[in-house]
Amino acid sequence: MLQHLGTSSPGTEQELVLKRIARLVFPHAFAEESVLWPEIRRELPDGDALTLRVEEEHQEVNELWTELEKLPLDAERRQQVLDRLVEVLREDVRDEEDEFLPRLQDAVDVRRLQVLGVAWELVRRTAPTRPHPVVSRRPPGNALAALPLTVLDRTRDGLDTVALRSQRWRGPASRASRGLAGAAGRVERIGVLRRGERPSTRSG
Repeated sequence: MLQHLGTSSPGTEQELVLKRIARLVFPHAFAEESVLWPEIRRELPDGDALTLRVEEEHQEVNELWTELEKLPLDAERRQQVLDRLVEVLREDVRDEEDEFLPRLQDAVDVRRLQVLGVAWELVRRTAPTRPHPVVSRRPPGNALAALPLTVLDRTRDGLDTVALRSQRWRGPASRASRGLAGAAGRVERIGVLRRGERPSTRSG
């Protein structure tokens, strides 16, 4: 999908690919930040530095995605943002698959890995599905944000599906989705949802 995204032209097809990637990327990252990275910080002597690096990648993905959603399809900067987004996503995959997960596997026993795997999957299935760059990448802020943002995101996902499939309901569904996006933006800015974050994670 990333290869397809990097070569597709702005338009409906590219938007559909972006939506599919988002529904995979954001729940996956949220579950890592909530379940796996705290375990790495407990078990590895350099765990804090390791997870901070990948949290910075996750934060950049959130910021790039949010910017991309605001750019017109014909904006000159759109391709630059898209190229950087694909690059950071690839870096994130390499960091996690080549270093983080093998080191976690070496640090804890099989039973603990199984427990972590079940917890990760449960969180992933009930996590937000859209970028939220204002929310902390660490507990307790991200954990507190989970329920309201998940409800808002997944309701928007349903409305966006209706808008794509039904000419009749496209307008009302799109307007309702935009309204929920505004609500999510207000939720993100509740101060307690930034608790636990590391200042260096944020670019601005």
